[in-house]
Amino acid sequence: MADSGRNGDVQAPVDPGRIDPRPVPGSKVDTVAQRLEALERMDYAALAMEWRRLYRTPPPRRVARDLLMLGVAWKIQETASGGLDAATARRLGELARTLEREGDVVRNRAARLRPGAKLVREWTGETHTVTVTEDGFEWQGRRWRSLSAIAREITGGHWSGPRFFGLNGKAGGAIARRVRGKADG
Repeated sequence: MADSGRNGDVQAPVDPGRIDPRPVPGSKVDTVAQRLEALERMDYAALAMEWRRLYRTPPPRRVARDLLMLGVAWKIQETASGGLDAATARRLGELARTLEREGDVVRNRAARLRPGAKLVREWTGETHTVTVTEDGFEWQGRRWRSLSAIAREITGGHWSGPRFFGLNGKAGGAIARRVRGKADG
């Protein structure tokens, strides 16, 4: 049975299996934690209905209850905390398009370094620190346009700078660390 609201508007009856991602003051389920706990008690049909309501689309076919519950839980938390910032959402969109187009995102994941970031690499017992600048890199008091030129200078051989400094996950058998933060002095 529908209820009349304060202004005489007709409101839909409350479905006990459904939870609103926004807190409702005075309701039994008004914190994110309580809403997430309520998911545990919902059956598959109620979770699917909640998915449709939150995402405004049917859930994926043949998805397990646990995954359906995780998707609903994520959306509840996203709504409560404001979701992803614009840069992260844009980057995820780029990765999704790359994955769809090329079937692989690892090859196209370029490291984005901010000015002030420090790259630290040990080579033959000596620690080398490179600072990222607006227009390149600084190492041993000199400005460099590429990491590869610095890696070549350090090793005496041809290296990919990003690989040498561990930016693509392959440090050639040695350990490379990225240290983020402002440049000293």
